[in-house]
Amino acid sequence: MPRPAEVDYTATSLRPTWDTLPAALHEALTVALGTDITEVGQSVGSGFTGGFAAPAHLADGRRVFIKASDETLHSYDAYQREAEVVPHLPKAANAPAIITTAHAEDDLAWFAVVSEWVEGRMPGSPWTPADFDVVTATCEGMAAAMEPSPLDGLGSFAGLVGDDVGVPAQILAGERPFPSRLQEWVPKVLPELAELAQLAPEALQGDTAAHSDLRADNILIGPDSTCWIVDWNWLTLAPRWVDWAGLLPIAQHDGIDTFDAVRRSPLTADVPDDHLDAFMALIAAYMMKNTDAPPPPGCTPALREHQRFYAWTYLDWLAVRRNWG
Repeated sequence: MPRPAEVDYTATSLRPTWDTLPAALHEALTVALGTDITEVGQSVGSGFTGGFAAPAHLADGRRVFIKASDETLHSYDAYQREAEVVPHLPKAANAPAIITTAHAEDDLAWFAVVSEWVEGRMPGSPWTPADFDVVTATCEGMAAAMEPSPLDGLGSFAGLVGDDVGVPAQILAGERPFPSRLQEWVPKVLPELAELAQLAPEALQGDTAAHSDLRADNILIGPDSTCWIVDWNWLTLAPRWVDWAGLLPIAQHDGIDTFDAVRRSPLTADVPDDHLDAFMALIAAYMMKNTDAPPPPGCTPALREHQRFYAWTYLDWLAVRRNWG
């Protein structure tokens, strides 16, 4: 069977360098930190937006991680939301602590958030059984600690992705183009995919605060096997299993038996099959949307390759569960 084009998640972004950021932001960060920034490393290559993100050394000996964005990018709001959310998360969320934030005005408004530096590597590419077990344990502990939600006023995960419920039906009706470079059997299963996606709003009701964008490139595994979760700007209310379930198709693609894991995990052992499949169908639908269009402003072309890779692997996962193919 053909395989999808792999995505190198360490090299999906195009980020600015420290010396291209305005002097006003440098100065604002120095004031906020209470010490000089002596060295700034290379920006990380993960992610899909153009926000600055790099480690830095401070004159007082600390090592930190700085993210910054101007007001023209999606990351400007995302970084501010993360700065709001993280201080309220329980310890079990394993989110690097926020140290400070800074605002600056140049030709544009700028925002920066500084978090503690955590040493770690991205799991996946490929997933190993050891990494999968570490991340699974973290997701189970995180879900237990995030119900009830530590923050008030969160929207629902179903609401976040609700506009995508109709994507398979729209493709069937010719209202959307069929994405290129997917499995040859996908047209045959579109009617069932559409039915599953329509079930998603019911399946995704829940009272657990969820990361809602948990991917391998939002996870760091430290030398001591501590699993850190980063990029918390999409927090929503969802079933307790959503974050972990979103990792399963990629892990399955890499050879992990996630179907057995679903039966064993306390997160999913009692979840109706159709509810779990409806979630997978909805994410596949989201990823099938606009895959052949140019990326939105501020995002890299790798975003579309990521979407196609996820659509393929989620559909493959469903194919086993639903006897497709």
